[in-house]
Amino acid sequence: MLQTHPHADRTGDPQTLLDCVAACAECAQVCTSCADACLAEADLQMMVPCIRLDLDCADICVATGRVLTRQTESRAEVVRAQLQACLAACKACGDECRKHAGHHAHCAVCAEVCHRCEAACQALLDTLAA
Repeated sequence: MLQTHPHADRTGDPQTLLDCVAACAECAQVCTSCADACLAEADLQMMVPCIRLDLDCADICVATGRVLTRQTESRAEVVRAQLQACLAACKACGDECRKHAGHHAHCAVCAEVCHRCEAACQALLDTLAA
């Protein structure tokens, strides 16, 4: 869909943009699922920071995907700030989930997906800075 936009040629690297939008969507879904799985764990109180970061990361990833999808009159400084927020949220969530990965498989999956989204955001930021 993004490739059919009349301003698609102004995006820089369209594949990097598509990869980032897809990574944001996947990360939002996985973080939401991880938060739900954390709620079912016996050690719930210990999982509260993870749940919070999962939910924050999911919301930020959804917002980032939406901002990146809108191409008309896009402001580079807004896009950069949103990507930086997403990158920070994914790093924090991924790092927290990594702490629990040995005990909870859902956290292992979430950590991996968060770090992939972090990398996708960084890759797109790098193309915007060029």
